[in-house]
Amino acid sequence: MIIKTDSQLGEVTINTSVIAKMAGAAASSCYGVVGMAARNKKDGFVSLLNIESMTKGINVIETEKGVSVEIHVIMEYGVNIKINCKSIINNVRYTLEKDTGVVVDKVTVRVEGIRVDR
Repeated sequence: MIIKTDSQLGEVTINTSVIAKMAGAAASSCYGVVGMAARNKKDGFVSLLNIESMTKGINVIETEKGVSVEIHVIMEYGVNIKINCKSIINNVRYTLEKDTGVVVDKVTVRVEGIRVDR
């Protein structure tokens, strides 16, 4: 899917996979995020994605107002999930709007698991 934006100089088209990569990088840089998650629909298991396949844990949908981003993450044990999710939402929204000029309608963060290091 391609998202189009107009500017004074012309039209810019951005592939949603680019927006997903940018959103993943912005979310991964937030404190407490271990990585992106992918749920196996058959078994219901959640797995931690490596950097190359990070976009599998992110859904980008074009809406009337802009784009809607859904991010599936695995968090670190012991962090405040609510505060960290707000930080992820703000960081992703700011990064996408600043770097692409696309209006971000909604960012949804779904915590799929907690990683406990022993």
